Amino acid sequence: MSDSAAPRPYRSYVYAYPHKTAYRPLPDPAPSLAALWRAEPKDALSLYAHIPFCEVRCGFCNLFTRIGAPDELATRYLDALDRQATAVREALGDRDPVRFATAAFGGGTPTFLTAGELERLCDIAEKRMGVDLRAVPLSVETSPATATADRLALLAERGATRLSIGVQSFVEAEARAAVRPQRRADVESALGRIRDTGVPVLNIDLIYGIDGQTEESWRSSLDAALAWRPEELYLYPLYVRPLTGLGRISPAADREWDEQRLRLYRYGRDHLLAHGYEQVSMRMFRRTDAAPLGPDDYACQTDGMIGLGCGARSYTSDLHYSFDYAVDMREIRTIIDAYTETADFSRAEVGRWVDAGEARRRHLLQSLLQAEGMPVAGYEERFGASPFADFPVELGRFEALGWLDEEAPAGLLRLSAEGLAHSDGLGPELFSPSVRAAMAAYEPK
Repeated sequence: MSDSAAPRPYRSYVYAYPHKTAYRPLPDPAPSLAALWRAEPKDALSLYAHIPFCEVRCGFCNLFTRIGAPDELATRYLDALDRQATAVREALGDRDPVRFATAAFGGGTPTFLTAGELERLCDIAEKRMGVDLRAVPLSVETSPATATADRLALLAERGATRLSIGVQSFVEAEARAAVRPQRRADVESALGRIRDTGVPVLNIDLIYGIDGQTEESWRSSLDAALAWRPEELYLYPLYVRPLTGLGRISPAADREWDEQRLRLYRYGRDHLLAHGYEQVSMRMFRRTDAAPLGPDDYACQTDGMIGLGCGARSYTSDLHYSFDYAVDMREIRTIIDAYTETADFSRAEVGRWVDAGEARRRHLLQSLLQAEGMPVAGYEERFGASPFADFPVELGRFEALGWLDEEAPAGLLRLSAEGLAHSDGLGPELFSPSVRAAMAAYEPK
């Protein structure tokens, strides 16, 4: 690819940096959590609890999740989560005040758990970690099949402020093509139950680029979602990844598919903008009259993340760490079983160190991929240099491709509409050579 050629628009979904496939087992002795967190700010932490169970695995899914939880596996998993939370909270110490600004339960499908198990999960967050779930934004992911009245009522009572449901398509033929069998009537019933809870934010996930999908069928799904007036909508491009259901039966992506996804993305974006939504990122759209729920003092670029569960990541300023990662179901089951048998959670076993250069890249990535852009002064204050001096080649190329907004206010580095459209091509351009090498050397399992 020449320097002037635009990267393909759908190279990689950049939701965190460095990517988890760049993580590696940490040298023995593995660093203790107490040492890692000793000097970290702890006044605006984010808690993420990962539940790795689903009732079915969608054909496009490469998330760390397994089908079902036989032989009381959910109980054993929550037991391990409790042990991990106890160890993490002890590692945070009592010398500095510990405060959580946000919380989220993801997966997998957290509502795969029964209402009683969800109550225990909330107790772990509150009693072990010290999170006041009724005082902070709490987001929980669900699915049409598991969004039952008893589970939703429990989550609403415990303080959930956002429920996110993966619908993907309201067109049953498209759902089948994505290896996600579901009836539209069941989806609509689940959405009704979510609205009945009174939880302030409903988010609906939709996917574009499914085999056979057209602008007309895409609009049908968009309009079906809009009928529920969700406060948020996420529009995801379909990816075909190794070791997933679709990855085993579908051909490799090509330019024609790229153009289809770009066309559907632009259609969906324009349709939502015309119906009272604002664009937050390439994927996220928020209803303009929806009340804000997020805290004013939390910044994903700088504040720490505590991840609980074997698929969750934790972030300090120097180290991003997690557990082993896999996509293949047999490998995932092995990792989950090992997690449930772990007694000592006091050390970080798998991760990647983040030096000053990587911190710059992460800050730029996580800021630039938001529609609001990045104040240059904030970057300069944190790093003592201009982003244009740190990344002259990358930003110069983005500018040449028309991906930077020439009409942005002075002092604001912001993507153009086409830059946002190409977020999944632009993001990987900012990966460091060492992270690229680690990702290339990763062997999927």
